[in-house]
Amino acid sequence: MARLQRTLTAFCIAAAFGLQPLLARAEAPATTTPPPAQTPQATPAPAAPSDPFGEEVTLEAKTFVYMKGKATWETAFETLVDALKSINGYLDKQNIKPSGQAIVIYTETDDAGFRYQAGLPIAEVPKNPPRGDLAVGKSPGGKTVKFVHRGSYDSMDTTYEAITNRLDEKRLETEDMFIEEYVTDPIKTPADKLVVNIYVPLKQQR
Repeated sequence: MARLQRTLTAFCIAAAFGLQPLLARAEAPATTTPPPAQTPQATPAPAAPSDPFGEEVTLEAKTFVYMKGKATWETAFETLVDALKSINGYLDKQNIKPSGQAIVIYTETDDAGFRYQAGLPIAEVPKNPPRGDLAVGKSPGGKTVKFVHRGSYDSMDTTYEAITNRLDEKRLETEDMFIEEYVTDPIKTPADKLVVNIYVPLKQQR
């Protein structure tokens, strides 16, 4: 996978998003270098006329059950799907229904792979909080720039390059992270039918 290697690295992905106390911060970002030439990427599906691409919106912070971990680019999508399956398993056992779509936050990236936090929002903190690899916290919130991707995970490289160009054109100052919200369930949706909202948080005044 070349997607985050080439494009998210341009924004120095890091865990700088000030999550609530229940959510542990990720480690400092790794230093990255430009990756070698890649094979051509899949082409995203055409955007719908109503899809926002660079629209400023306020993202609501949500309580969510999440798993953090790391993956190689070759196994990126499979790793994220497995993480969401584990979270679904916990929620099913606790008889808790997700209150929204799956969220993936990229917290560190280098040529070999990336670190992530993948989760599902819930209405309130569960009475029996998860243990082990799972935790409960608050997802990022605040002013963001919203984009939409349609198509496969592999084709998101092209979308992220367009996002980079749009942010450069608008000369927007952004925080060092990206948030993906999966409008379609990545566990059940055919690979080429994904719909993903991508949020880029705007830098807050200090």
